[in-house]
Formats: sequence, structure tokens, C-alpha cells
Amino acid sequence: MPAPDTIRAADAIARRLYAAGCRHAFGMPGGEVLTVVDALEAAGIEFILCKHENAAGFMAEAAWHQTGAPGIMVATIGPGVLNGVNAIANALQDRVPLIVLSGCVDAAEAETYTHQVLDQQAVLRPIVKGSFRLSAGAAHVIADKAVGIAMEGRPGPVHIDVPISVADTRVAATAPAPRCPAAVTAPSGQALETARNWLAGAQRPVMIVGVDAMNEGASEAVTEFAQRFGIPVITTYKAKGLIPETHSLALGAAGLSPLADSHLVPFVQQADLVLCVGYDPIEMRPGWRDIWDPRQTHVIDITAAPNHHYMHQASLSIIADCAASLAAIGDGVASRLVWASGEIDRVKGALTTAFPVDEVWGPAAIIDTCRKLLPDDTIATADSGAHRILLSQMWTCTQPRGLLQSSALCTMGCALPLAMGTALCAPDRTVVSFSGDAGFLMITGELATAQELGIKPIFIVFVDASLALIELKQRQRQLRTAAVEFGHHNFAAMGRAFGGAGHTAGTRAELQAALHAAQTADTFTVIACTIARGSYDGRI
Repeated sequence: MPAPDTIRAADAIARRLYAAGCRHAFGMPGGEVLTVVDALEAAGIEFILCKHENAAGFMAEAAWHQTGAPGIMVATIGPGVLNGVNAIANALQDRVPLIVLSGCVDAAEAETYTHQVLDQQAVLRPIVKGSFRLSAGAAHVIADKAVGIAMEGRPGPVHIDVPISVADTRVAATAPAPRCPAAVTAPSGQALETARNWLAGAQRPVMIVGVDAMNEGASEAVTEFAQRFGIPVITTYKAKGLIPETHSLALGAAGLSPLADSHLVPFVQQADLVLCVGYDPIEMRPGWRDIWDPRQTHVIDITAAPNHHYMHQASLSIIADCAASLAAIGDGVASRLVWASGEIDRVKGALTTAFPVDEVWGPAAIIDTCRKLLPDDTIATADSGAHRILLSQMWTCTQPRGLLQSSALCTMGCALPLAMGTALCAPDRTVVSFSGDAGFLMITGELATAQELGIKPIFIVFVDASLALIELKQRQRQLRTAAVEFGHHNFAAMGRAFGGAGHTAGTRAELQAALHAAQTADTFTVIACTIARGSYDGRI
């Protein structure tokens, strides 16, 4: 009979995660993680059985976006861990706090038993912020360290390898006091005075806002600062909605669309002050490399970590909280007329013209129809592909995290599980995912999970029977078309086969009818939107 003042080592991890706000864990169990799963459930964390660990990682990310608590992904030994590598690497690049709990055999057992055994820590160390092998004596400390490392600074994944016998080992029920998180910091001294002087003298300032600012909750601070000083705001795709994209100073997102960047990059190059607010260029393509010279243009970089990327350099680097830094820099500086020649309106007009919404049918018509018919606070998710580039420019976000996607690693198959995790944790919101047909085929099995959970996201599939973005790149390079074409499939029937609703649309009217039905359905809905090959030409 265990002592009443002891718990299992696995319980120490689960209780710390519950205290951090976690209420869901995602994965697929094996014999090596049964105690971990039991401990999570006992702590009040519901275990969601997924069909693949990669999908589990993205569902866990979505849970974090909605709750602010780190996501939890559980994987069993060997193939389970390896199945999750893509989602873990994505969490590192997209700055997602993901706790990865994996089962492993005991160290002594591994000396003579080799079935499914590999060095999981060695596999994961390059793609996590930290990796621990659980020991009973340090169970509470390791749990606390994992949460702190995952959440603080630039968020990211942390791995805990849990040996079978250690998970069941009894440890003290009472945990040591958790470490106190670091206080918010802001610039001071000469750096602050320099920033204020540059702001006070700027005639053409611009802000580029990124994922650090989103993770720090700097939406209100960014919007107020932009309004006060009349500064136009460009965001990365992850930071869409940090300033409402209906705002007169919002120039939308940048970094992936050559068409959008053909207007935004020259605009930035006109600036005499560039404020990079939590701007992490891991999302950006080469067209944004060194687009300014910090010796000629005042560039202030406010980030969560030092610049080791060399995508750009700054005249002044501030490693501090985004909101606190903006408040300090703006303090005592008078607002003045900036961009006095109407440049902001001209670039906004050029972007509107570049992405028209009036086509009779095609990818832009699909996005426009969904945006008009679905509620303003709809949460959208996007898979990688040509449709994502167009969607990221056309989908208007009025709040942060209104469009979720893999924008650093750009992994396919993410939209559907991101939508599912969102629908689970935000049941009162409309959730819609946008997938290409190839990406949807990668992940179709998770429709069974959607049915089992009773959630009701809307899954839009762009159907052109090709890898449209790759085929476009082949044509641009005058290469032969190869390895990008596949068959037409009945995606609506797939939705119905897994217990959901299914529709096929080839016109705006058909899509409108399907969307109306989806919003009142008692299950998830798949809407297959058929489009012609080459529909993205000249549009992205």
C-alpha cells in the first residue's frame, strides 16, 4: 500500500501540467506510456486519442493558441516518437510551447533488449529547447523546468523521456516551490533616448510585427502605438490580426507572396524608421533579406532573443518585452504628421487591386465567399500550398490568432488537426480549415477523430488534382511537369464516410449553400471546391 504522502513520478509531471493550465493531451498510446496517460487523466487532463502523432502535435498547438497553456503531445517508444518529429520541429520553428512526453525502456533493459529501442533524446535534441530523461528523485524539478523552458523567452518544444519503471516510482506528493518567472523588461538609458529621438524625428516610420509580439500578447500596445504616431503596420503571417486588418494603418501580412511583396518591400524601403516589433524573420522568404541598410535607415529591433539569423540587421537592438518597449519609447514623444504624401493609401490601394475578389469562380472566389458568409470572429486554419499564399493575403483577421498555419516550417497536413484542436478548445467559435487536396489526403484519417470528439469544424478542400504550387514553380523554371499530378477523388464522400457531412461546390452559389448547411450541421462538414488547373497563375 503506497504511503499517502507519495505519488507516482508520472503524477508529478501531470499535476505540474495541470497547474500550468493544461486540460487536454493528444497522442496515441503504447504500452510504454500507459502510466503517463493514466496520470494525465487522474490530474484532470483529458487524453485525446488521435490517429497519428503528427496530427496530435498540431492539435496540441491549437489548444495552446486557445488556452495559453502549453500543448501536450504523447508518443510511445520508437515509431511513435519518430512519427511526431515533424510536428515537434514545427513547434520549434513556429515558437510553440509543446511538452512532448515519450515512453522509453529502462536504462538497464536497453543494454540487452533492442526491439524498438533507439536514442530518442539524440533524435529530438536538435529540434527541442530542452530534453530530459525522467528520474524519480527529480520528477518535480524536471516537470517545472519543462514548463518554464517551453513558455519563457521564445516558446518552443521540450521533451521528457519517461522510462517505464520510473513512471511508477513513488515520489513525494508535495512539489518544491516553482521557479518565479522573469519580470517583464523594457529599454532604458542611452538606447531608450536614441529610440525616442529617432521616433520624434521620423517622417516615414513603419512597423513590422511578428510572432514574438503575438506570443507576448502585445496586440493592444501595437495598435495604440500605431494610432498615436500614425505608423503603418505590416505583420508576418503568424501575427495576422495583431492589429485588426480592417484598421486604416494595417497593411496586412507579408513574406510569402511575391505579388504582395512587390508592393510592400518598396514601401518599407522608403521608410526612414523601421520598428521591428517581435519580428522573427524565420517566416520570411529571401525577398526580405537585407531590404534595408541599418547604416542609412534607422532600424530598431525589439525581440525576445538576440539576432543570430542575419536575415537583416538593426541600428539598435533591444532584447525586451514588446509592449513594455513600445510604451517606454513612446513616452514623452509628441505625435506628428507622417507619410504626408498619401503613400499609405496608395500601397493599400495597390494591394487591394493585386488581390481582387470579383472573379466568378476560383480560389479567390472561394476565400471571398467564406470570408463574407462566416462570422467575423471565425478562426481559420491553412495548410501549405498555393492556396495558403492567397488565403494569407485575402483572409481578413480582426483579432490575433485568427488564422493558424505552419508558416516557418511550412508543413503540409497541418490545417485539419489545427482546426480540430481549435474546435475542441473553442467550441463556441466557428472554425474553418483550408486544405489543398494533396494535404487533405495526407491527414484524412483524422476525420474519424473529429467524429469521435463530436466537434463541428468546416473543412474546405481546394480540388485541382495537383500540387499546384510545385507545378507552378516547374513551369516558371521551364521544367517538365513531373510528380505533381494525381487523381480526382470524392472528398465529399470521404466526409460522409467518416460520419460527417459532405458537399461538392463548383460555383459561388453552391459554396454558399454548403456553408449555410455547415453552420447548422450537428457534425463536421467537408466541402470540396473544384477548381481548374492553373487557377493560381498571376494571383500569388
